[in-house]
Amino acid sequence: MWYFAWILGMPLACCLAILNAMWLELRSEDERRRGLNPD
Repeated sequence: MWYFAWILGMPLACCLAILNAMWLELRSEDERRRGLNPD
């Protein structure tokens, strides 16, 4: 039964990681547009 946790948990963890990376990119782009981060 442990494999059900892996089958359900791994895609969920991957989706959360992808969404987190997308949010971070959008946030840094927004800061750059506003001039808060001149890099």
